[in-house]
Amino acid sequence: MVVDDIQFLSILKGKRIKLTLKNAAYLGIVHRINSNKTIVLADVVGAENGCKYPGSKMFFGHDIINVEFTNEEEKANKNAGQKILEEQMTIEKFQPYRRAVGLDDDDDEEEGEFINFIVIDEFHEKFGSAIMHIKKQQVVGVGVDGVEIYKHGRLCWLQISTKHKVFLFDILLLGARAFKNGLSMILQSKQILKVIHDCRAVTGCLSSQFGVNLTNVFDTQVADVMCFYSETGGLLPNRVSTLQEVINLHLKVPSSQLLSLQMKSQLTQEKGIWYKRPCPLPLLKVMALSVVHMQPLRLVLLDTLMTDYLFLVDSYLKSSHFQPDELEQLTMESVLELPKELRQLEQMRCDRQEWAAEQFPVTDQGLLRRFNPRLKRRANEALQQTQEACKPESVEVSPAQDAPSPAFPWAGRGRTDTNTDKCPLPGRPGVSRGLFLHTAPAESPGKAAVDSASAQSEKGLKLSLSQSFRLFKD
Repeated sequence: MVVDDIQFLSILKGKRIKLTLKNAAYLGIVHRINSNKTIVLADVVGAENGCKYPGSKMFFGHDIINVEFTNEEEKANKNAGQKILEEQMTIEKFQPYRRAVGLDDDDDEEEGEFINFIVIDEFHEKFGSAIMHIKKQQVVGVGVDGVEIYKHGRLCWLQISTKHKVFLFDILLLGARAFKNGLSMILQSKQILKVIHDCRAVTGCLSSQFGVNLTNVFDTQVADVMCFYSETGGLLPNRVSTLQEVINLHLKVPSSQLLSLQMKSQLTQEKGIWYKRPCPLPLLKVMALSVVHMQPLRLVLLDTLMTDYLFLVDSYLKSSHFQPDELEQLTMESVLELPKELRQLEQMRCDRQEWAAEQFPVTDQGLLRRFNPRLKRRANEALQQTQEACKPESVEVSPAQDAPSPAFPWAGRGRTDTNTDKCPLPGRPGVSRGLFLHTAPAESPGKAAVDSASAQSEKGLKLSLSQSFRLFKD
């Protein structure tokens, strides 16, 4: 089989076809076409009796008499170019904050319009190039999905995101060999920072099932709690935040754009969906979305964590350390005394705790109900009473309707309003202060060009299909 024929046959991948053999006929989705004149079909059904065959089934070229598209596939081929675009997510829609957080500041190439997500389910085509691309990065986002992941259940998918690409590794098909061929090196590398939301489940699955020990991790859930801890003067929330809450809170992504992540639990109610191949497109998109925000989240959280430090450094810069008449009495002991600028920390802590006590109810364990703020409830009650007592046109907005900001200028970041639907991200004073680990330039995918072969007419596809499969019989 010549290379051109192999390239043409690869166009058929993912399409549903009917194979007619010498003694039977089968319907299935093309999973792989190999150079040794074999074809692997998934979701195989007997054409005559409708019997379903679990897993994948291999057929040898010399046994194949005829190959044809099913009726559904013939209709689908008319929109072959549209299928390619379904594997892309627009940056404007899914990362509206991208320029605000400076994610492309160090890009050498022009920023692409799309973020591609690529399914890696075999070794000889896309696996090697994906591993090479990821190894060039300094920061990547990581996520896992499968059956009962938190109970160290079956790991089915591993997601890794770079600046412009998301790779979805089908661990169910690739198996442990995927980790031996490069994934372990990436996950255990001290040179590549892995950004993960709640790394506990990821670490448990990788360690127990594949012997992989994660290193060099930035956990966005831990960072979010640290931000709240600093904001409230050393008080803790009663629970950790979900990925949707962290994205909405820190990246200001509207809740309406995070519905896909919220629908994940509905999509995965049936455990068998993780074993279904090919994986449904909506589930692929949800898995891609779960890691596409990791890198910008890290930048914003780092900046928030450094806010107090930068505030105190600015205080140092603006203050004259000693008055001219004090220089004569200057001693080593006086130089090492704690300056008034740093003594502000204690007052900051007290002010923040006072604000937090007014803002959040406290549990029996002394933890703050972060996602049930007290002032928000009071504002709603006050608004209700005002509306009942007054006509709509005479209602005056009470100051209590807006949750007051803390009485100190450095508070307010990490504010817990999970219903925020505002996209603009406020300017961050820490940018360009050396706070962020700059990532290596990622490839800019641009607009994916539709393969000319896939744009052939339906008739041309049928003729070429028959001619190419004749090579299996030679």
